[in-house]
Amino acid sequence: MMKYLLLSCLLPLSLFAQKTRSERKGEFYFSWGYNKEWYTRSDVKVNQPALNNQYTLHQVQSHDNPGWDKGIFKIPLSIPQYNYRIGYFFNKQKGLAFEINFDHTKHIIQDGQTMRISGTLGGRGVDSSILFSSANGFYYFLNNGANFLLFNLVKRWRLWEAPNKNFTLDALGKGGIGPVIPHVENSLFGNKNTDGFQLGGWNVGAEAGLKATFYRHVFLEFTNKVDYARYSGLKVYQGTASQAFGTYELILSLGYTFAAGKKIGKS
Repeated sequence: MMKYLLLSCLLPLSLFAQKTRSERKGEFYFSWGYNKEWYTRSDVKVNQPALNNQYTLHQVQSHDNPGWDKGIFKIPLSIPQYNYRIGYFFNKQKGLAFEINFDHTKHIIQDGQTMRISGTLGGRGVDSSILFSSANGFYYFLNNGANFLLFNLVKRWRLWEAPNKNFTLDALGKGGIGPVIPHVENSLFGNKNTDGFQLGGWNVGAEAGLKATFYRHVFLEFTNKVDYARYSGLKVYQGTASQAFGTYELILSLGYTFAAGKKIGKS
């Protein structure tokens, strides 16, 4: 009789133990990928006090320089337009994460375009057109990076999950703000500057896309992103330049995710 009483008491406990397992509270992830950009037209404002120049180049056209379309496996990984993400889901149930989001984007003013210039040039007023061409002593590169750094809040929505959980499909939304870290290289009226990297302003961005996770750890992420960046204090010959433009970006990344944080019980 006693034996059956003990079994009847222990059985519910054993069933509870079978149904209860522990898992990590959070989820850490990182990814690496490549991007493609399109830019809005923008004004470049130049101030060179020593030369008595203060003028604006109006509505300039720019383009990117992908790099990954020129033999990605034959060059270092960091030469093309790349991006990386490092993030942590601090609330997996609600799908909330914090993310460090960096895009190595390249911004080049289109060579050979005719643009309006207005302001002061050599102490004299000017309002005319110029041919912006390397043959005329003009170029303007953020070719080693317009470089958007964002601190993002991320929201994840589970769209579908395989019964064995070896495949999941999620929708993602991201938004944040941060600094830009441009690499400047330019020539204006034949006066060259190659001052390299600098902190040069700020940017805000929003991103949306899909994330497919395979065998719980490896994931592929495709997103669309819009960004607005304002650059100031960009070095030019004996002066500085400022500029603001919008960006539309397509991003494809490969990443890895794993559980992290404190263990919690889950039935």
